Amino acid sequence: MRERQSRLSKIKELIKNNRIDSQEILLEYLSRAGFVVTQATLSRDLKMLKVGKISDGWSGYYYALPEKELISESEKSYIQDVRRGVISIEFSSNIGVIKTRQGHADSVALALDILAIPEILGSVAGDDTIFIILREGMTKEDLIESFRKRIPEVET
Repeated sequence: MRERQSRLSKIKELIKNNRIDSQEILLEYLSRAGFVVTQATLSRDLKMLKVGKISDGWSGYYYALPEKELISESEKSYIQDVRRGVISIEFSSNIGVIKTRQGHADSVALALDILAIPEILGSVAGDDTIFIILREGMTKEDLIESFRKRIPEVET
């Protein structure tokens, strides 16, 4: 996991400090920095970081990081749903059980889907319990780190 976090930090640094217009160029930069990464892994990393391509206005597109400060009002509302509803999270391998307040499981599961937490493949909600499946290669530590960044008040 530490290598993954280091790689994600390096990707952010490279995108902030260089005009990168293709994955091939980004792979080359990463290789020079000592990271051996496949194109598929890089694609997943870019998706997780919510990296997009923006126009430079004249010669093409380049990668850019999202503006963290521009969290939409609806996203804030969904974050509140998660904060209000979650009581605990436990794991067994890649399956998680999220305990919620009575009647909150549906709204918390919907919020997690809309917030597009990248570690979560899918969920099934009951009345006060949500079962989540983590994506292949993801760990509970990855999910907890994602929660700390996006929904810090949730106790994991």
